[in-house]
Parts: sequence; structure tokens; C-alpha cells
Amino acid sequence: MGKISPVSAKYIVHSSIEIDGVVERPDVIGAIFGQTEGLLGSDLELRELQKSGRIGRIEVNVDTRSGKTIGNIIIPSSLDKAETSIVAAALEVIQRIGPCNAKIKVSNIEDVRVSKRKYVIQRAKELLKIMTEKIMPDSQELADEVAYSVRMMEARQYGKDRLAAGPAIDESDDVIVVEGRADVLNLLKHGVKNAIAMNGTSCPATIKELSKKKILTAFVDGDRGGNLIIKELSTVADLDYVTRAPDGKEVEELTKKEIHKAIRSRITAEQAKMEFVKDTEKLNSQHNGKYSSRHNGERKTYTPQRQAASQANRYSRKTRFTDEERAKFRGMLEDLIGTRGAYILDDKLNILGKVPITELASTIRSLSSGSVYAVIFDGVIDKDLVEVAERGRINCLVGMDNKLKAGETRINLLTANDL
Repeated sequence: MGKISPVSAKYIVHSSIEIDGVVERPDVIGAIFGQTEGLLGSDLELRELQKSGRIGRIEVNVDTRSGKTIGNIIIPSSLDKAETSIVAAALEVIQRIGPCNAKIKVSNIEDVRVSKRKYVIQRAKELLKIMTEKIMPDSQELADEVAYSVRMMEARQYGKDRLAAGPAIDESDDVIVVEGRADVLNLLKHGVKNAIAMNGTSCPATIKELSKKKILTAFVDGDRGGNLIIKELSTVADLDYVTRAPDGKEVEELTKKEIHKAIRSRITAEQAKMEFVKDTEKLNSQHNGKYSSRHNGERKTYTPQRQAASQANRYSRKTRFTDEERAKFRGMLEDLIGTRGAYILDDKLNILGKVPITELASTIRSLSSGSVYAVIFDGVIDKDLVEVAERGRINCLVGMDNKLKAGETRINLLTANDL
């Protein structure tokens, strides 16, 4: 007998069957073919339709309970709607199966193409979403990517010091001086092509020569290292303007809006010097002022020297560093500016290793107590780090700034200003 796969069917006839007695599955199939034979004419004869593949395999599922048999019949059809409906109606004329009375009721004629159509629509939506998000980039994204690549390719080395610079240094009247190559690349990314890097806090000869011919603007990070660069350029070069990144941010991290806002709000070098002097005088006045306290109704006044002496009972005498040691500390600190890194030194001031400052505390804890003499890092000395250093018996911490007051620790604390 010829068979047809239900997958190729257009319709599926669903019907239920109830039999007053016990019969088997072959009895039901035999009754379907036997009692519909000759009923619908030769064109709709079930056997011939199966042989030609227009009717698929007839599935019969039966179950016997309490002397009665119930179940369902499923017939796949590739006939048209009218012919399928006729075949389905013909099943209901069967009234007996074997010696038992039977009742067949067609419950539904399912259009297989509807469910396939729903699947196609749902799957098409998923494929379109994937194609939109991952496969086909937006035209603006393509343009931005190409422009970014071109700008990155424009970075070059300038002058005898081979400094990282944008392509518009020679033809531009204004030159923006930044700290490192990463800053130049970020400015190029956002369309600023007249930037040049110092590669540290020491002013190269190339920058000095440019300052004589160009309008020089220092664009520095919003930290203590930025102050050092401004101070250096003001001293050795003809600096015209100064601008800074927002506090705590670096130039290489800034967005396009922040870059243009900073450049628009630049101030003259003279104004920057005045602000720097005011900040220094304010800081000195805080440190050089007299400290007063009242005890038993008497007012006692201590100078900074006497106050330091009064705290000698709490902490041991601090180390006096030689000019050579201070110069070495200063050089290492300048090397670390902008790197967010830390040098770990032994008692001979040899570098044991360099680690990110985010891993500094864990590194100190992992080393044996007393094996580290000094730590120099691009960051601010705070109470947590000092506590870790005290447990590690470290002699000296050198950072960009210090949050602790004098006498709060036995460790020698040095900052960029101290050096």
C-alpha cells in the first residue's frame, strides 16, 4: 500500500471514535476502508487515494476501558478543501465495527499550511533581528569606523625627539601639548589634529622650539601630575594657554564634548600662574600657622617644630633622605605619571617590580614583612594603604598627594611637592 508523509499533507482530519465493546486497531482500519468502499465513487476511493499518495497513512489510537473502546483517528490529506471535507464526512457513516456499535465524530480539519505559515513568520522575525543587530551594521557605524581608522593612521612622530603628534602640527598656528601618545590618539579620534605629546613631565627640546613659533596650549590631566606639567612648561617654554581635564579624569578618557568644552574654557598661562601661586600660599599658610590648644584654662601655643617634637613619643624618628635619594624618588615618580602604576623598591632602592595600583595592597600583603623598603606610585596616599604598609614594615611611601596629617604614622610619606 502506498504511503504519504504527513509533512507533505495540506490538511489533517481529526476525529474521535466510541465503540460499545472491545475491538482492536486493525478492526477499526478495516471498517474504515470496507464501509466507505464505493460510497464516494472511484475518484475518492480511499485505497486508490492512498496508492496515489493523496491520502496519507491513517493513524488509529484506541484504548479499552470498562468494556468500551475509545480513541481517535488521524487522516493526512493532500486533496483540496472540498474533497478533504467529503472524505472526513464519509467517516461518520460508519456505525458498526466488528460486532459492536460505533460512533465516529469529526472534530476538526486542520490546515497544516497555517501552522507552517506562523512558523515561517516567527522565524523570519528572528532572522531579521539577528541580521539587523549582528550582520548588517548601520551606515553611520560604517562611516564612523572608517573615519576612526583614518584618524588613527594619521598619528605620526614629530621632531628630533620623535614625539607622537597629529598631522596638522606644521600648518596649524595653535599647538596643543598633552602628556602621552594615548592622549594624542584620543584627540585625533575626535577630530583634533594639532596635538603633540611630551612623553612625561620633562619638556623636550621639540616642544621648546614649537613654543617660539606657535601658540602653545597645555592640555593636562585633572590630577597632581597635570600641575607638574604646567609648572615645567611655564618654566622652560613659552606657554600661552592652559586647560585641564575634569578633576580625576585623564585626557585619554574624555569624550568629544568634554574635549571641546575644555579647549573652549582655556585660560592664559599668566592667569594659571596666579592661581597656582594662590593655591601654594593657601597651603603654606595652613602648614605654617600656629596650632593652639587650651588646657586647664591656659592657652598654649605650639609652632610646627614644637608640635612635631611633642609627637615623638608616639612614633619613631623619621628617616632623613639624602638629595641623591630624593632625586631618584623624583625620577621614578615622574616615570609613573599617567600610568596608574607603582614601583616596589628594596633597601638599596632597586626596583623589585612594577604593579598596577589596584593590586598594590594585595601585593604588599603577599610579600614577606620587611622585604620592601619603599613604594612609589601614581596615586594618593590614604589611610588604608598606610595601614597595609605598616603591617608590611615598609619604611617609605611616595605618591602624588597625601591625605594623612603629620604624626599619624611612623612611615615616611613623601609627595611630588616634597620632592
